[in-house]
Amino acid sequence: MDKTFRRYDQDQPMLLAPDLRDWLAADHPARWVDDLVEHGLDLDAIYADYTEVRGAPPYEPRLMLKILIYGYSHGITSSRALERRCHDDIAFRFLTAQAAPDFVAISRFRARHGAALKALFTQSLTLCARAGLVSLGRVALDGTKVRAAASRHRAMSYDRMVRAESELAGEVDALLAEAARLDSAEDAAYGPDRRGDELPVELARREGRLAAIRAAKAALEAEHAAKARARAEQDAADQGRDPGQVTAAGEAAEAAAVVPDKAQRSFTDPDARIMKTSDGSFHYCFNGQAVVDEKSQVVLAGSLRQSGADAPALPDMLTQMAESLTAAGIGGSPRTLLADAGYFSADNVQAVTDAGIDPLLATGRLKHGEKPPAAPRGRIPKDLTPKARMSRKLRTKKGKADYARRKAIVEPVFGQINVAQGGHQLRLRGHAKAEFEWTFHLACHNFRKLAGSGWTTAQMATS
Repeated sequence: MDKTFRRYDQDQPMLLAPDLRDWLAADHPARWVDDLVEHGLDLDAIYADYTEVRGAPPYEPRLMLKILIYGYSHGITSSRALERRCHDDIAFRFLTAQAAPDFVAISRFRARHGAALKALFTQSLTLCARAGLVSLGRVALDGTKVRAAASRHRAMSYDRMVRAESELAGEVDALLAEAARLDSAEDAAYGPDRRGDELPVELARREGRLAAIRAAKAALEAEHAAKARARAEQDAADQGRDPGQVTAAGEAAEAAAVVPDKAQRSFTDPDARIMKTSDGSFHYCFNGQAVVDEKSQVVLAGSLRQSGADAPALPDMLTQMAESLTAAGIGGSPRTLLADAGYFSADNVQAVTDAGIDPLLATGRLKHGEKPPAAPRGRIPKDLTPKARMSRKLRTKKGKADYARRKAIVEPVFGQINVAQGGHQLRLRGHAKAEFEWTFHLACHNFRKLAGSGWTTAQMATS
């Protein structure tokens, strides 16, 4: 062979740099995360949780937080995958000082400090504001379906629960009778001092399944009863009935509530709900909400809801945004709020207006064959409905220009979180923990924006 190749010798000895910092480029993202955790964040809430002096020393919280921020920012959210990276990835070995926490320690830290991780969102917003990344001009509100840590195959419909409960109850009774018969026979054969009271393995397994089914069935019944009562009380109140009649109507509806046969409940995460995702399929999900500022796509507020409908989320998101801005030390409120037709209602338009924000909510698509109305001219008619008034506003030159920015403001944020951060799939179960994780994703998104702007902790003293 005449071709000459570069030298390749796996037995060649080499001298390694004694400091892991020399293994990373000066502008490596891990260096920024290290600086952020060491000098940019207030971790008092995490440290305050360590009050027990007994036991083996835990891992340093700064180390664990660096793993999570760097991992989540790069789409690595599995605790097992994070453990592998601590062994194999130079950036992780730099951040952990070559320690390698096992996946159990990482998972427990994430679950234990969920509230503190959620609170990092406020700090991320504060730092983004100091860096000049928040303008409070146009903001956009939208939602995305986030996969829960639950499978459709680990769920059961209500009618199947009813049948399975009866079948399992019969099997459990039969196994208990058999266990009692064996006990009596063994007592007679071996005497009362010899063991013969162990339950068969099948009984323990069936009892566990029966208990899970009964709990899920009871939860579905309670949920539908509560909804029926709320609807009945609202209807009675709208009809002008007195408080006693309202309560009576609610109690009657609650007692008569019937669970639809197709209603489902997940055994893995009972708080998750079946929702239609962007690809047209149905999965157990939560509805992740976010308000995004136009200037740099910084998230101003977020929440995770159990309902797939967006409209009920808007008033809560206004409250969340006001609280987040206040906590971050950002004065004022946005000029305009943009949202798609899923958020439109007369009450929502009024809520945004009452918050001192100009609402621009889409009113829905035109019906088949319906022609778009002409561009508005002259004074606004006084007899217009809220929907007609908003539709007219959207057809003005300014309304068109403002609303055209909605997709460009908020949808790239969900794309970045879902693809770059792996935020389409949550790891923690239960609504409270899942919301902690979703908000941590939003915080990591803001940190990514902050890093991309060139901001460093050295600027904190002058900002």
